[in-house]
Formats: sequence, structure tokens, C-alpha cells
Amino acid sequence: MPQPLASTQRDQALTLLKQRGITRLAEFQSAGVTATTVSRMERSGEVVRLARGLYQLPDAALDPHQWLAEAARLVPKGVICLASALAFHGLTDQMPPKVWVAIGRKDWRPRITYPPLRVARFSDEELRRGVEHKRIAGTAVPVFGVAKTVADLFRYRRTVGELLVVEGLRQALRQRKATPAQLAREAQVAGVWPSMQPYLTALTSDA
Repeated sequence: MPQPLASTQRDQALTLLKQRGITRLAEFQSAGVTATTVSRMERSGEVVRLARGLYQLPDAALDPHQWLAEAARLVPKGVICLASALAFHGLTDQMPPKVWVAIGRKDWRPRITYPPLRVARFSDEELRRGVEHKRIAGTAVPVFGVAKTVADLFRYRRTVGELLVVEGLRQALRQRKATPAQLAREAQVAGVWPSMQPYLTALTSDA
């Protein structure tokens, strides 16, 4: 006897959640799982709704960087950047109240209330360079690497604040997560080498 359609959809939904961790409603629908089935599973406690159109298994392990994974699923073309990338790499104790996400200059600006976002506009070249994919809450999350993040902080230093910029540079060197050469190279590409050079020289002279 064939399985009921709802049961088949339920199994497919659970398979997607186990594979992808945090899953968007659009992804369920692409796999043939209707919004009605997802709503039924939410009411029965089989899935948890994290935000509008965003779901996770109820027994999924909590991750300290959960916000980043949620933002990545809701902004598929975005890359975690600036203060949020710095915190992810363990280079600051400051936890930004909003998730910093880089998007293209002409990309649609996401209109979501949770998780709270701060959007930075990057050129296509800036958006492609230095991206690393990290596994957070079962989800592959694009995050800019350490050297790229520090260079970007110098580009946005008036927005993020000088203290955070210097802390990021200092900690990247102290924790050996980027070499002076890597930092200098990214700063040159980003056009902020004249701004970074005095700090880099002072910090490496003290090492």
C-alpha cells in the first residue's frame, strides 16, 4: 500500500533538516514539501520555526554562532563580514548586536526582522575574495577569512570604530591567525594599506 502523501512529505522534510540543518521554507517547497505540511510539523513539535520561513529540528545542538547560520540561510548571496566575522574568528570579545552581512552593490536588501542585520555593500570582486565556508549549526556559512576581515574593518573604520579595528589587527597577529604579509596584501587590495601600515609596523615592532 503506498505511503500517504503527507507522510512522504514529512520524511522528505526531516531528511532535508538533517542534511542542511537550518532550512528555508522555499527549500522545502522545492523538494515537494508544502507549507501546510511544514506548519503541521511545527504544530506537532517536529520542527521549530526560528524566524519567518526558517526552520530547524527541535533537538538540534545549540551553537554560539547560531545567528550567523540563520542570517546565511535568509540571505543566500550574503557573506558574514566585519564585526560578526571578527567575533566568529575569536578576535574580539565584543558580540555585535546585529549580524553584519555583505551583499552586492545591486543586490536586494533583505527585509527581515530576525535575526537583526546590518548590511554592507561590497563590489562583486570584494564579495568573492577571501570567502571561507564554515559549518555552523549544521549549515555551510560563508564567512570572510581573517586577513580579509581585518582589511575590511579598516575600510569601514568610521562605522565600526577605531578601537575594534585595532583590536582585530592586534589579535590576528597575537593569535597567529594571519601573517603580516597576508594582512599587508589584503590591505593593498582593499586600498587601505596607507591606513593600516603604521599600526602593522608598530604592532610587529613590539612583537
